[in-house]
Amino acid sequence: MQHSHATRRFALGSIASAVVLGAGLLGGTSALAQAYPTKPVTIIMPFAAGGTTDILARIIGQALTAELGQSVVVDNRAGAGGNIGGQAAAKAAPDGHTLFMGTVGTHAINASLYKKMPFDPVKDFAPLTRVANVPNLLVANPAQPYKSVKDLIAYAKANPGKVNFGSSGNGSSIHLSGELFKSLAKVDMQHVPYKGSAPAVTDLMGNQIGIMFDNMPSAIQHVRSGSLVPLAVTTAKRSPELPNVPTIAEAGVPGYEATSWFGMFAPAGTPAPVLAKLNAAIVKVLAQPDVKKKINEQGAEVYSETPEQFAAFIQAESVKWGKVVKESGASLD
Repeated sequence: MQHSHATRRFALGSIASAVVLGAGLLGGTSALAQAYPTKPVTIIMPFAAGGTTDILARIIGQALTAELGQSVVVDNRAGAGGNIGGQAAAKAAPDGHTLFMGTVGTHAINASLYKKMPFDPVKDFAPLTRVANVPNLLVANPAQPYKSVKDLIAYAKANPGKVNFGSSGNGSSIHLSGELFKSLAKVDMQHVPYKGSAPAVTDLMGNQIGIMFDNMPSAIQHVRSGSLVPLAVTTAKRSPELPNVPTIAEAGVPGYEATSWFGMFAPAGTPAPVLAKLNAAIVKVLAQPDVKKKINEQGAEVYSETPEQFAAFIQAESVKWGKVVKESGASLD
């Protein structure tokens, strides 16, 4: 009996000690969150400057500079479909001073596409929130003989392998939007990968390639200037920014739908109070009218959510795009 009382006293004492210790740790992390950030914050952006990911990262970074009271800078680390930047961010100190602008590619496609990944998109990152959903826009050089999706399909069927479509890299959402089109429209087209969207668009405007399924933010300015011809949007509904441009499904490829998304992450192990502060700050700036306007003008839809909702969304997207990768036969070392 005495033994059981002693055991119980020891257990209660251990619990009390753990509670005190836990409170101390929580107090420490809470103080850390209040002090955060103590130096400039870097957003690692895993693609070339000038593309959609870069445009969105800079809009959000500028707004976060005012919100957090520290300068927020964008660091471009392009290559390997976003994996070079992803690896750098995964290895960064988990203190909230390094963030990562992830995409459908880095967090829902690459793990199915690459035989070896330099990071684990689930275990190595703490999701903060999605920031935008973006339609891809099927655009063509004005010198090409096709001015609609039906024209393009007819031309591609009459000239197998002669239509070159560019992308921001192997396995990117831009590449897989093209693979999905090839599969559903039953056409043979040649994929030409680039190190980012911007150099691909440059070659498209120079007529080195015929078409591209580009993210709307990096293509819309060239459509507005008349440098590129919009054939269709890849989403299920038309874009409010280009209401006269049909969806690919409307234009003759029923069942076609592809959306790119972009979100903010921190390295795994970043203290929970810091993650909460970052989520709140990003959600707050995304609700600001001027930030919303800048993002909407790019043809993107602002989107924010809780880290838990973002994590569940990523899981669903990984399953969806994993199937597209498998059916396309795409694979990279």
